[in-house]
Amino acid sequence: MKVLITGFAPFGGEAINPSFEAVKGLEDIIAGAEITKLEIPTVFHESIKLLDDAIESNKPDVVICVGQAGGRFDITVERVAINVDDARIADNKGNQPIDEPIFKDGASAYFSNLPIKAMVEEIKLSGIPASVSNSAGTFVCNHLMYGLLYLIDKKYPKVKGTFIHVPFLPQQVINKYNAPSMDLTLITKALSLAIKGAVGNDKDIKTAMGTIC
Repeated sequence: MKVLITGFAPFGGEAINPSFEAVKGLEDIIAGAEITKLEIPTVFHESIKLLDDAIESNKPDVVICVGQAGGRFDITVERVAINVDDARIADNKGNQPIDEPIFKDGASAYFSNLPIKAMVEEIKLSGIPASVSNSAGTFVCNHLMYGLLYLIDKKYPKVKGTFIHVPFLPQQVINKYNAPSMDLTLITKALSLAIKGAVGNDKDIKTAMGTIC
């Protein structure tokens, strides 16, 4: 079993991105799976191209992309990506697409084919806050998740994948009043547990993890 896990470069004026910092701290073998780690640029389309190249060369069974979600307090495993870019800020190369489809020949949305609830449960059993998320936003995180699932649909049908959002690190919120954060060691542990849940469950668990609004 091979797992490719990615994290993003810093963006939006931040000096650090917790997603790749946490990915870097992962063991090379988790739950018997060989782990390949990759930093992805926070750039529209370039991010998907690099991911495609990595899937082509590494031939993973599972791909998990990780990104920063400042403002969220827990680890959120994404259920769905939508076919739209609507960037509130520019990416790291100045691109700011607004109301543009990611792929014109793609579905309106793609759903993760990994056992996302089992992954969340694995994290929560260790005492780390986690939940299923039904929105990956409309910036490069959703863009990359959609790109991953588009590639799975069109090119890599045997691959399984999803996206995980992680909170700010404590040093990022020193001047952000009331913004939640999580220690890097806990984020790395949560990602390791998510991988364990992904590779250890052929089918997802049937339990309520939806939201009311």
